[in-house]
Amino acid sequence: MRQLYYKHKVENLLNISKIVTVHYFEFDNCFASQGESHDFWELVYAVKNPVLCTANGERITLGEGEVLFHKPNEHHTLAADGEHAPDVFIISFECKSEAIRFFENKHLPLDRDLVKYIYTIIEESKNTFDLPVSSPDIRKMPLAKTASLGSLQLIKNLTEILLIHLMRRETGKVDTAAQFLLKEDYEEHITREIIAYLKANVTGTVTVDDIAKTLCYTKSYLFRRFKRSTGDTIMSYFLKLKIDVAKKLLREGRASVSDIAASLSFDSPNYFSKAFKKVTGRTPMQYKAMHVK
Repeated sequence: MRQLYYKHKVENLLNISKIVTVHYFEFDNCFASQGESHDFWELVYAVKNPVLCTANGERITLGEGEVLFHKPNEHHTLAADGEHAPDVFIISFECKSEAIRFFENKHLPLDRDLVKYIYTIIEESKNTFDLPVSSPDIRKMPLAKTASLGSLQLIKNLTEILLIHLMRRETGKVDTAAQFLLKEDYEEHITREIIAYLKANVTGTVTVDDIAKTLCYTKSYLFRRFKRSTGDTIMSYFLKLKIDVAKKLLREGRASVSDIAASLSFDSPNYFSKAFKKVTGRTPMQYKAMHVK
């Protein structure tokens, strides 16, 4: 006997129809945009350090870890505060869904568990667009000749998922199934503990033995879990954290290469320069010249 099944029609709460730009900016501490308005949405996320924004003339300080939405045709500007060199993620997109109006004039903190979507979008954009250097003046992002299969769709879907999670959180409609700590969540928790330890000691020296002793796990277990979660070894990730701090100090322009090397516990300025070039592809002075006028 033929079985009858009910087919649920999937209603799209949010449908992003077009991706306009995806950028990760490393601004110097004196950066200021001229301001713009356009007929699509823009999401601005302060990755590191605060950034000053305006929306239709209203001044907004976007703190580190916070997200701001600009609705279509809203005039807005972006600037550093003159003291800190901010890192900023921006994605702009077209969405005609009625539900998107929820984000009008929204300025929100981004929970740690949602930040992963930002970084996944950033990584996916590297496989999608051919952009050697992100620039606020770019109006058309050229697609890479060897763009990964389905990469634009993944960027669209990841952005929609991020927005839906934000809506759930703000309206209190959280899926109770998310309250259970799954095996994967536990492993991510261990990774976050390692990263927190590395960040707390970024100016000093750290060994895997130190981390294992502090977190009460074996070195081999920590190594496997961290590598699987991040794709990096613990020490290569620690080096990248140090280089991120060095980049900020270079963009702020107040410290010499030697001073930065010493403040981050590198054995010598020469070793620091080699490590910096290995991670960024540029020497510290080349990087500084790009950002300090």
